[in-house]
Parts: sequence; C-alpha cells; structure tokens
Amino acid sequence: MLPLEDRDTKMIESDEAKEPVLWQTYVSWNQFAWLYLVSLLAALRGVLLWQAAIPGSELWGSGAVAIVVVVLALRYWVRYEATSQRVLIKNAFTGREIQAMAIENISATTIKQGPIAWLLGIGTIVFTSAQEDEVMQFRGVRDPESTLQHIQTVRRKRIFPAS
Repeated sequence: MLPLEDRDTKMIESDEAKEPVLWQTYVSWNQFAWLYLVSLLAALRGVLLWQAAIPGSELWGSGAVAIVVVVLALRYWVRYEATSQRVLIKNAFTGREIQAMAIENISATTIKQGPIAWLLGIGTIVFTSAQEDEVMQFRGVRDPESTLQHIQTVRRKRIFPAS
C-alpha cells in the first residue's frame, strides 16, 4: 500500500469551510407555548381521571407525553443560519437546505410581531429579495430585534468588507 503522500488523493472541502456559519439559532421554545398548554390540560385531565378511578387516565397521560415529544421534534426541525454569503433555513435533522437567499440579493428586512408574540418575546423576520419575487421568513425567533441586528451585521460585513 502506498503512503498517504504518494496517493492521488484530494481533500474534499466541506460547505462549512467555504461558507462558515456566522450565526445560527433554532425556533424559540415560546413559539410552542400553546402546545405546552394543551399538554398540561391533557396531563391534568389524566390525573383527575386517575384520582377518580375512571378508566382512560393512562391514555391522557400518554397523550400529554406525546405532545411534549412533538414539541421537541418541531423545535429542532428547523435551524436558521447566516453565513458570510447567505441566510438560509436548514432541516436540522438531515442538514438539508430548505430555503436560501444570497445576502447581496436582500433588499428589505422587516419584523412581524403580533401582540401575543410580543408578550412571548418572539417574532418573524422577513427577508425580501431585490426583485421582490422571493420572500423568506425566520418564524418564531426569540428576541427578533437583536437577531435582526446580528444578521444585518453579517450582511454589512459581506457588502462592505472593509468596515
């Protein structure tokens, strides 16, 4: 067998090396507050049925646990990233890219936040392309104002590299 230096091998450069991730986050836990409430109600109903010795309490308890498992899966399903060249949405389980937009193609960034989202401290960051034909949304982001500042810092460094 030939030594490693003599072999005709090439290093495969990963996407991470070409395009380092400068910022990333998952959907906020607060995005799923309504599911926590449903899970709590199911658990309480299960406890009440169990105390009253009425059949079905195990089913309600199992349902509450299942809802919490679904919340965990949903939270980690999507990862939002900003690299030196793009903002993108990835499937965190498979690493597959769901949607991406080049930083230089972003013409506008806005925050959408209703009263309940404001109370929960979450919001949606909306990116609009220069041609206004493409819209990308980071939904359920915790502290959307500071998150948008992070992304705009990355964007400024990309558009104005000397600053």
